[in-house]
Amino acid sequence: MKITVDFEECLKDSPRFRATIEEVEGDVCELESKLDKLVKLCIGMIDAGKAYNAANKQFVNGIRELAQQSTKDEVIESSLTKFAESLQEMINYHTILFDQAQRSIKTQLQTFVKDDLRKFKEAKKQFDKVSEEKEAALIKNAQAPRNKQHEVEEATNILTATRKCFRHIVLDYVLQINVLQSKRRSEILKSMLSFMYAHLTFFHQGYDLFSELQPLMKQLGGQLDQLVVDAAKEKRDMEQKHSTIQQKDFSNDDTKLEYNVDADNGIAMEGYLFKRASNAFKTWNRRWFSIQNNQLVYQKKFKDNPTVVVEDLRLCTVKHCEDIERRFCFEVVSPTKSCMMQADSEKLRQAWIKAVQNSIATAFRDKGDDGEKLDRKSSTSTGSLDSGGEPKERSLKGESALQKVLAIPGNSCCCDCGQPDPRWASINLGITLCIQCSGIHRSLGVHFSKVRSLTLDTWEPELLKLMCELGNRVINQIYEARREELGARKPQSGDPRHEVEAYIKAKYVDRRFIRRPSDEELRTKVVSLSKQEKRLSSSSEHLPPRAPPPTPKLRPGSNVSGQSVKSADSGIQNSADGSREMLAATPSNNSLTDADAAEPPPMPMPATLPPPSPCKEMAFYEPKEYSPGLQLFWASCARSLPDMAEALAHGAEVNWVNTEDEKRTPLIMAVQGGSLVTCEFLLQNAANVNQQDAQGRGPLHHATMLGHTGQVCLFLKRGANQNAADIDEKTPLAMAVEAANADIVTLLRLAKMNEEMREAEGPYSQSGDETYQDIFQDFTHMASNDPEKLNRYQQYEPQRP
Repeated sequence: MKITVDFEECLKDSPRFRATIEEVEGDVCELESKLDKLVKLCIGMIDAGKAYNAANKQFVNGIRELAQQSTKDEVIESSLTKFAESLQEMINYHTILFDQAQRSIKTQLQTFVKDDLRKFKEAKKQFDKVSEEKEAALIKNAQAPRNKQHEVEEATNILTATRKCFRHIVLDYVLQINVLQSKRRSEILKSMLSFMYAHLTFFHQGYDLFSELQPLMKQLGGQLDQLVVDAAKEKRDMEQKHSTIQQKDFSNDDTKLEYNVDADNGIAMEGYLFKRASNAFKTWNRRWFSIQNNQLVYQKKFKDNPTVVVEDLRLCTVKHCEDIERRFCFEVVSPTKSCMMQADSEKLRQAWIKAVQNSIATAFRDKGDDGEKLDRKSSTSTGSLDSGGEPKERSLKGESALQKVLAIPGNSCCCDCGQPDPRWASINLGITLCIQCSGIHRSLGVHFSKVRSLTLDTWEPELLKLMCELGNRVINQIYEARREELGARKPQSGDPRHEVEAYIKAKYVDRRFIRRPSDEELRTKVVSLSKQEKRLSSSSEHLPPRAPPPTPKLRPGSNVSGQSVKSADSGIQNSADGSREMLAATPSNNSLTDADAAEPPPMPMPATLPPPSPCKEMAFYEPKEYSPGLQLFWASCARSLPDMAEALAHGAEVNWVNTEDEKRTPLIMAVQGGSLVTCEFLLQNAANVNQQDAQGRGPLHHATMLGHTGQVCLFLKRGANQNAADIDEKTPLAMAVEAANADIVTLLRLAKMNEEMREAEGPYSQSGDETYQDIFQDFTHMASNDPEKLNRYQQYEPQRP
């Protein structure tokens, strides 16, 4: 606040003047305190900035060192070098910003405090002193007696001189006050404006710098997507090779070495042998031997040059050595020397002796072709790793999932703002989103939207099919049905975030743009869905029977067969060997196909297996009340995901219970409909996987009764309680045994065994057995992508009117 003092008022030395002076002095004292504090804070900020710059320089140097270490990868080296240069420029800009802060804030304000405020303090001291002198002169003049003329004259002269001095000092003091009050505004504003312009320059330079860098960053972003896909593919390849090698029988490693004269790199045979030294101590050393180019050589380390034992195998012979203390020894004798070697077993010794003999014979037969094989590239010791075929595609990640989802009409742009090329999705809504809208969807909570990346996350087959069943066009027809009617503007790409957020909340949370159906429209919809369910259920009843499939293939070492099903009601072995044998079973051509693909014709029931219990008949009848929950109920059975999404949008409870139909839920009806994707959609929208009907049967019970192997696998993965019993005290396992469904018996037993193994490993165990994970992935893959392979025990169709 600017306080000025009137010059006329100061000559009067009135109480108003004194009050003004007191107010000014307090204000200047507070100003000095605030300026001192600001200068100290500025000094602290500058010191912290210098420390930040120093640490940032070290970080940039680390990036440069990483780039130098990656010289073999041109993309990483060039990208990191460019990033390091840009970050170094930003450090330089920071340094300029802190220098400007020091000049504009620290130096300029310190000068103002030291010069102008010091002058004010000096003027205040003189004013206080002359004020006291004037007060004393007034008192002395008032006390002078009238009868003492000399004292009166003296007091009068002193008072006159003091008043004259006071007027001079007080005018100077008032001038200093007014000048200070005027100057403080310009000094403070000039200092701060200079500092703000320094910030403007800093951010403008940073913007220009990163604008130039943006094309490179976009290019790298595109390459990164492909790199993620390539990395995932390489990982799957490595896992497949690892699995292939792990499944091999290594109990007889001695027989794995074989002589191969046509090896690509000219190495006919290689492996470890003990070699007896030629020194006086006759020590034995383990070395890596190989037969290559008609020579016997060995080396201690990979980088060592091979030491030649025999120059030309045509001039030597090989024989057993039984006259020394060590076992499995043999000797290679040449005209000039002999070499004693020891294998790890008798079979390996025979293999090496045979290899040397074959090399000798080959050398004599092809003595002119010794150098032809030098440039070949792979050896027999590693070549077998490449056999075994391509790994099976289990889950999709990166470009594959992105391409499949974006191929759906309407999915090439964000569902909410229309930005092209979205990279995110809401899996419970089945829509694609840009990065800004995905962040807003996350803020809504998972009970409204579950967000997943289309390029970085792994996509299960059933979840990918769910995305392909819905899409932006279908969902917007539901959630934006009345948008134009209400005059609501749909946000565009680039609109402020708060506008987009308000629209998304109105769309999905408040559901403001949904068209509520009338009672008659709802009734028509429900009746139509019930008729659609009947047509779907009857479409497979008149197809010719299929021939029985071959016996299921098992993993190596497995003893699970059809006989295990007959004895499925027996107790599970607790031994580790028994557990591993059961876990080794591989799903093959088994059980009822998922209705998401074309339903295969029913198979005749094997004569040796007991028939399963028939399902409850599903008949449509006039309900007491039509509701969105009833629409969801019949849409789940009719496998109509758009109608299910519409029912949920209209407020249907995902766990709605039909009290007029034995308390069945939409999830149980989805099991009856036979669609794996329908079940997945309900589970993604928080359906209870363990909710039971009036018979005490949950979704797992019904999937087991119907032989829907893919659904059984899905429910077990989602935490279904396989120990739950219905009113007849039957668990899903008991039903599967009774129906002689080998696949579902295997799945249920594997899940139970995996649970027991995790409990045995402790409360912090999460992963369970790897073989269990692999088998469930196999079933998941087949249920979604190769449902015809799950076609073994389709014994009957549920009776429907």
